[in-house]
Amino acid sequence: MNNHLKALRAERNWTQAELAQALGVSRQTVNAIEKGKFDPSLPLAFKLSRLFDRPIESIFSDQ
Repeated sequence: MNNHLKALRAERNWTQAELAQALGVSRQTVNAIEKGKFDPSLPLAFKLSRLFDRPIESIFSDQ
């Protein structure tokens, strides 16, 4: 699954650790999602959607 998480995080000048803290996950989880090595759970995807005020589909895609 592809995602735009790194770009969204960069727009806010957040570190991976800051994003992880806001989501309640580890920095390693954020890193793995950004690199496409881990697909987030649905609840975590919804947290990201709310945090960035964007639809899930604008953050993640299957292409």
